[in-house]
Amino acid sequence: MLNRREFVIGTTAAATLMAPAIVRGRNLNSKLQLAGVGCEAKGWSDIREMSTHKQAAHVAFCDVDLARTAKVKELNPQAPVFQDYRDMMEQMGDKIDALTVSTPDHMHAYISLDLMRQGKHIYCQKPLTHTVWEARQMREQAQRSGVITRMGNQIHSHTFYRTAVQEIQAGTIGKVKEVRSWCAATGHGKSFHISRPKNPPSPPPSVDWNKWIGVAPMRPYGGDRVYHPWGWRDWQDFGNGSLGDFGCHILDPVFSALKVVGAPTEVTANHTGMNDEVWPAQTTVNYLFPGTEYTTDKQLKISWQDGGLLPGVGGSHVPPTAALPRSGSLFIGESGSLVLPHVGELRLYPQEKYADVEVEQAENLNHYHGWIDGCLSGQQPSDGFDYAGPLTEAVLLGNIAARYRGTKLLWEAEKLQFTNHPEANRWIHKEYRVGWEIKPVASL
Repeated sequence: MLNRREFVIGTTAAATLMAPAIVRGRNLNSKLQLAGVGCEAKGWSDIREMSTHKQAAHVAFCDVDLARTAKVKELNPQAPVFQDYRDMMEQMGDKIDALTVSTPDHMHAYISLDLMRQGKHIYCQKPLTHTVWEARQMREQAQRSGVITRMGNQIHSHTFYRTAVQEIQAGTIGKVKEVRSWCAATGHGKSFHISRPKNPPSPPPSVDWNKWIGVAPMRPYGGDRVYHPWGWRDWQDFGNGSLGDFGCHILDPVFSALKVVGAPTEVTANHTGMNDEVWPAQTTVNYLFPGTEYTTDKQLKISWQDGGLLPGVGGSHVPPTAALPRSGSLFIGESGSLVLPHVGELRLYPQEKYADVEVEQAENLNHYHGWIDGCLSGQQPSDGFDYAGPLTEAVLLGNIAARYRGTKLLWEAEKLQFTNHPEANRWIHKEYRVGWEIKPVASL
């Protein structure tokens, strides 16, 4: 016999066949009814930005740490606060149209898949998931449920990124030969731990540690900032390090500008060393993607470096004396090169060639409002899970490659496997803690 929560999560077949839930007609304010899962840090930012849309209203909030709900309570004192999103949906599911999911990476898929199966529109933080398999499930479930989705890499809609996409597709630097991307952040720069604390304290009364751990293997609470609330990104069980944190930002205009829709065929990584707990402090990843209409060749090289590593400018139009931004991308084209800082105006090289070129700034869009508009209109905006899923898969493939330093991994996306390294396939999926399993979309 199914218990209550098993029933809620398991009753997916009927929900899948239903149209997305828009229950505004039952509400006096006739607004999109929102709920937020994860209420502090980026969760608060997502909730706050959504709340500025005139046709949106938050009706419920959820966080496994009730001490981190003070701000949302002030935003709407009448909205109930829950510690378990499943309780929230059981009690208020018919009053909720759409939700933001702003939790640690390891819980994105579990929560979002369940909610999409209930016909809810989802805005999920980046990276979309914790594993490649989960990213594929999110993409497929979004399509099956017919819901409006968007990933929380808000710079996707910023004028700086949109302008760069516009210029590259206009042929300003000619077709692109190669892209080099980099990030200043390190792979374990949040908690500054490289192994588990030896004498961890008990969690504070406000935290339901079992729910925070969720799908991951159980471990003791580590103490403030070790895992919760800030350090979780560093740990392999919960986050995806610097590449996971920033890859879906910095590689986004690369994918958008060049219309990279296929998965990489090859990926190789090197790093400064790692253990079985945290991600490397510095990583270099080399990808090989199929070429597109915007590239010179049938194959496209994209590289990634983090931890403060900067790419060389050899083979580009950038002079050796030019200072590169702390984070960004270098697009090497046939007739010029474009440097796009992470949240900064693009730079064109050689400077003398482009001195008189007037770059038309693309419109700055509100990423949050764009998702809400999509929920209200039924029109899917850009950066939905059909796009965010493959982008996330590429990012996470880089982390798998980091586990096999210096080894070229050959990837076959359709079969969801590495063809030359069977051992690496163990990281495409993962085992879930008993009671927190995720069922594949195809089996539902």
